[in-house]
Amino acid sequence: MALLAGVIRNLRFCRHITLLTASPHVLLSLLPKFISSATHRASFTVSREFHQASCVRGQIPDLSFLDYAFGPNSGGVGCFLEEVRRHGDVNPCDREVLERIQKAKDFASGDEAVTFLDDSGIKPSEDRIFFLIWVLREEWKLAFLVYKWGEKWDCLVEKSWCLMIWILANSLKFSTAWSLIHELSTDSKDIQQAMLIMIERYAAANETDKAIRTFNLMQKFKFTPDLKTYFAFLSILCKHGNVEEAEDFMYLNKKFFPLEVGSFNIILNGWCNITIDIYEAKRVWREMLKCCIEPDGTSYTHLISCYSNVGNLFESLRLHDEMKKRGWTPGMEVYHSLVRVLTRENCLSEAVKIVDRVKEIGLEPNSATYDLMISPLCEAAKFKDAKIVLARMIRNGYDPTLDTYNAFLQGENFERTLGILKHMREVDLSSTPETFYLLLNKFFGLGEAENALKIWSQMKMHGVRPNEEHYHTLVQGLIRRGLIPKAKEFYSEIKSVDPSLAKLIENSAALNDSAKKEVLMNVVRHVRTGGGLRRWKSKVVKGEKLQKALR
Repeated sequence: MALLAGVIRNLRFCRHITLLTASPHVLLSLLPKFISSATHRASFTVSREFHQASCVRGQIPDLSFLDYAFGPNSGGVGCFLEEVRRHGDVNPCDREVLERIQKAKDFASGDEAVTFLDDSGIKPSEDRIFFLIWVLREEWKLAFLVYKWGEKWDCLVEKSWCLMIWILANSLKFSTAWSLIHELSTDSKDIQQAMLIMIERYAAANETDKAIRTFNLMQKFKFTPDLKTYFAFLSILCKHGNVEEAEDFMYLNKKFFPLEVGSFNIILNGWCNITIDIYEAKRVWREMLKCCIEPDGTSYTHLISCYSNVGNLFESLRLHDEMKKRGWTPGMEVYHSLVRVLTRENCLSEAVKIVDRVKEIGLEPNSATYDLMISPLCEAAKFKDAKIVLARMIRNGYDPTLDTYNAFLQGENFERTLGILKHMREVDLSSTPETFYLLLNKFFGLGEAENALKIWSQMKMHGVRPNEEHYHTLVQGLIRRGLIPKAKEFYSEIKSVDPSLAKLIENSAALNDSAKKEVLMNVVRHVRTGGGLRRWKSKVVKGEKLQKALR
């Protein structure tokens, strides 16, 4: 079977090579059909796209992979996003334009909508167009209107079309995104970053085959293979959990990109820090040695991290010593791994000593260093020790982080939880969706459904929008506590998002009825056998508690 799978993979790769022999002009015309034969290339006009299906809610783009391929100082969209995050306020002029954009969505055609924006008297600029697209990233049709407005005034630059392509792909409008890339390429624009964004969004949508095909097309346009882009591609696949596919691609392409420590390290990082599979990580390590590739400092850093994540203290320390003997200097990441595994394995004093030793060798600990001790201690309910570490952290001049607060929230009652959330807001440390996900799980785990519902109401006060995971946790928790009507109420809000919960609710309703009947039948059986109601009193009380829990 393994041999057959290998043959199939090779045949699939040969098919990709055949397509790469076509000319760039032919490939440009075939882009959407090649990537997805099930969808037709959309006409690239505002009037048609402006009135299609509603957008999929967006998120903040993680475009760090562009820095991987083009360098952190490339001036690409990734750099500009950091500036937007720091200066995200909407000025009065942009606010007026945004209001007109919201009104423009009711126009019959895109041309009328663009003319309506022109009537505002505000002249668009490169930065303004990018910023408006960014603000409207959750509404792809409105963002697309702004893009066309900028196109009319020749205010589009690479950062703008890259962001627009990300928004379209994130909203699953891949056909429209390919049409935009086709137009950019026809105008002799640089589309390398745009293609990487498409690859990343395909990987995020679990469309690995389409991501691979897009990479092959990208190489054709560039004419010469680029090692940095190749590494970025492998990193994208691994980042979204497709480590096996990335490894297969690495071996299948070794004629074009010879095997080396850099590509192996990307795969090793995928197994060690993303899927956290120590067996696969050890296998890749052995494969490196078989290929006569000597592991470097990065290789040791990844493997030590993996052993630390699985709680293997002995191997973590052994590899640390071996790393130093082979002439590689451990960085802060290695010491973070050691601090984490020592704390988890009840060696807190040794972990503290490592932090002190790090300072002596010229490395600088940070808040994350102390969080790696606080989090495992809180998970083990050792809150007294965790508070001692927190005091040490503050004494040494390091501020608590969101991870610090999340760790301590696990051990607090409801009143103190609200106090911590309030304090976080006062110190400008905003709660995240993960914070409330942890709290919902905690209170449902404690059987405090009422407090879990109160936490749900706190989410809006803290500016956190519930996502699918929050709803799933809430509905499932309410069902387990027997609050079926309440669960149905919340389920009705997400029926279009997660219909799989319908079966859970149906089964829970049936279980509710059967559980009540079982309790009553047990009482009847006990009375009939001569046990009497008095001897059954304690069991009836338990049955009543079960009934209450199932209501």
